[in-house]
Amino acid sequence: MGRHSLPDDFATEEHRGSPPPRRRRTVAIATMLVLAVAAGTAVAVQGGLLSFSDSCEDSSVKLSMAASPDIAPAMRAIADKAREDEVRSDGRCLDVKVVARDSYKVADALATGSESLDFQVWLPDSDLWLDRAKGVGESIPITPSDSVASSPVALAMVPPAAEKLGWPRKTYSWADLVASAMESDKVRLGAADPARSATGLLALTSIGASSDAQGGDSDTRVAETAKVLAQRMSDGDTQVLETLARDGSGTEEGNPKRNQAVLLSEQAAFAHNAEATGGGKVDLFYPKDGTPLLNYPYTLVDEPKLSTEEARAALRFMTLLNDRGSRAILTRHGFRSVDGTAGEAVVTAAGGRTPQPYVTAAADAPTAQALQETLGMWTITVQSARLTTVVDASGSMATPVPGRNQSRMDVTKESLIQALGQFTPEDEIGLWEFATTLDGEKDYRKLMPTRRLGDPVKGGGTYRDKLSAAFAGLEPVPGGATGLYDTTLASYEAAQSSYVKGKFNALVILTDGSNEDARGISRSALIDRLKQLADPQRPVPIIAIAVGPDADREEVSAIAEVTGGGGYEVSDPAEIQAVILQAIMTAGQNGRAAQE
Repeated sequence: MGRHSLPDDFATEEHRGSPPPRRRRTVAIATMLVLAVAAGTAVAVQGGLLSFSDSCEDSSVKLSMAASPDIAPAMRAIADKAREDEVRSDGRCLDVKVVARDSYKVADALATGSESLDFQVWLPDSDLWLDRAKGVGESIPITPSDSVASSPVALAMVPPAAEKLGWPRKTYSWADLVASAMESDKVRLGAADPARSATGLLALTSIGASSDAQGGDSDTRVAETAKVLAQRMSDGDTQVLETLARDGSGTEEGNPKRNQAVLLSEQAAFAHNAEATGGGKVDLFYPKDGTPLLNYPYTLVDEPKLSTEEARAALRFMTLLNDRGSRAILTRHGFRSVDGTAGEAVVTAAGGRTPQPYVTAAADAPTAQALQETLGMWTITVQSARLTTVVDASGSMATPVPGRNQSRMDVTKESLIQALGQFTPEDEIGLWEFATTLDGEKDYRKLMPTRRLGDPVKGGGTYRDKLSAAFAGLEPVPGGATGLYDTTLASYEAAQSSYVKGKFNALVILTDGSNEDARGISRSALIDRLKQLADPQRPVPIIAIAVGPDADREEVSAIAEVTGGGGYEVSDPAEIQAVILQAIMTAGQNGRAAQE
């Protein structure tokens, strides 16, 4: 629904003259809708069907908006003012009801299509939720448009802790700031769960990018940071604020372990400081390598099912959010303009002060792949993983990959070895291979048991080194077919029987084809047996990845989903690493949601 030639009664001089936002995610609603707004209104007025003097009690068009809890109060104030001012869409008064909904909950509901939604407009705090809302199955369609506000992500500290780190004169990169906070024995750092908080995820991704820029073993440093944050993790942004020391010391009686520093948005700090007194207020550090923005994209939900009146009213309300009065309301609630421009009054109230670089250009938005990799890293770092990796070794894995001088197996091995580097010494990984009649009558062969990567092995080195060598040694079996069904059942039974409580247990299956072993178990019998074996108290989701043009994603999805996992498809085996991390994150989230 991006920028249109708006009907005259919709547009304002400010809207026409406002600069384009620095960062947008515009998907246009059909141009015919906009034309219909203008043409339909004109015809209705000329024909006497609409009277712009009608009382709002007689005629109004109702909308419901699900807004991120931080911006919901501002949206309610704007909606209330619109009712008071009798703002109209096609002659009918706007009546917008705003409900506060956590962005991750809405994204998950949209991705699964599992519930009937009672709102037509969604205002998440970040467009990163838009990708999650698309899901991998039958998701409810969304139509995103421009952002309506912004707020940078920063690091908030109670005054004694900030002073200890040299606030406000000393400036840091993300990596240095977090490292300095964690190194201090008097600064306890908390964060919202990156799987549920855009603030937490954007901050952790920024820490990772900053650490990469420093060079060295950045993956290890970021994993260590994630481990520390996980120990003091809160479910969401509201909860993380509640962990802050109330008197600034962090040692108040009855709760000696409150946080003195938290990853937080500027707007959240603004709201916190407005209610806090004395030492309970926070100071803000703005990392000099750029602060990512929460950007609040205005989004229609299931737009094809909206009535014409609802769609027009939603467009009208969006334009209203850009007028002078609405921007003033957003500013009073601690939000910046769409382009991230810093207002001194907002910054000061939030705890910022020069020479902290609060006017530095916002950091470039992380890519979807970077966010997925960060989430995957978070899942396997916070909850150690126990994975059995099962790799197709059928003859078709010798097929060359288009555009590369390598076979499918060669590229798969490289991707697996690269993915291995994302796991910590506490993670446990094993390796099977399969084709047909690979081990006597069996289609599969266990090459490496599932063991802790950090364990020492005979001859020196660690189990990680030995497993990496095993990955590198995988070769296609000439003439071997794809014995997928028997292998899936055997490996799942083994993973279930060796389940380890407290870890993320999963079975990762990579195949470049459909089952070709007619002698073994059938697909329907396999699915029935997996349903019987799946245990919510001992979850072992299957992550099945269809590799290449001959693989059948529909088939692997049907097999994986009965275990709480999912099926994925990659055209290039080089994509396997990112998909594994994304799949681990998704399965980990689904498993936690099922347990709550």
